[in-house]
Amino acid sequence: MIGERSVRRLALAFALMAAVLWLFPYAWMLLTSLKTPQELLKAPVALPASLRLSAYAEVFRALPIARYVGLTTLMALLIAGLQIAVALPAAYALGKLDFRLRGAAFALVLSALLIPAELRFVPTFTLFSALGLVNTLAALVLPFAVSAFGTFLLRQALLSIPNSLIEAARLDGASELYIVYRVLPPLLAPSLIAFFLISFVHHWNDYFWPLVMTIDDQVRTLPLGIALLREQGSGVRWHIIMAGSTLLSLPALALFGFTQKYLMRGLGSNVG
Repeated sequence: MIGERSVRRLALAFALMAAVLWLFPYAWMLLTSLKTPQELLKAPVALPASLRLSAYAEVFRALPIARYVGLTTLMALLIAGLQIAVALPAAYALGKLDFRLRGAAFALVLSALLIPAELRFVPTFTLFSALGLVNTLAALVLPFAVSAFGTFLLRQALLSIPNSLIEAARLDGASELYIVYRVLPPLLAPSLIAFFLISFVHHWNDYFWPLVMTIDDQVRTLPLGIALLREQGSGVRWHIIMAGSTLLSLPALALFGFTQKYLMRGLGSNVG
């Protein structure tokens, strides 16, 4: 029989191994960004001889990083805000209101999760082109204003909230909109923060959709700008590309570090 202490040690060892495997690509990326081209050619897997930040300086010289970061942050915040604003009433209706075809409506939401974004880009691009919105911030934000995943996540979280709380709010004279946007958010805080984090990180790192919906540098996002580093200069300058990729990943990693406990709590409350 394996004792409880041995089980904990095995679990800790497995967790450490998983952490090392997860962190290895980031460590490789960071170390590569600190090397010179000569070091990369001579010993790609060796540690850098010294900590050189010249690759990062080159990234800031080659790209308008401040504009890219500002635009990408604004885009990700607008998408996450709109998704939460729409998902809250939708989840409330599917989870707490009794109406005909509620099950069919929820099944329709779940079926939307099966449709990849790549399948929608042609009709969406055609629509936005006809409206004259291609290469605008609206083209980057509006296609994602509604999230089937967010509706599902918040609906599952709402099922754990007693109906008596909602009935009490109604008896106090609260309207349905007041309940949705004032009463429920504090009760759903872990799930809302978890969904915000998932949405923000996903759209912060999104490369495909901005590539489709933009045609010049006017509304180019940071992932597209980092990809341009491969086209500048002669040959592929991997140390500069890795420096740009490190800058791209830092905000998402920092955001996850500050909110990971809410992410785990929000996702854990929806399991089962």
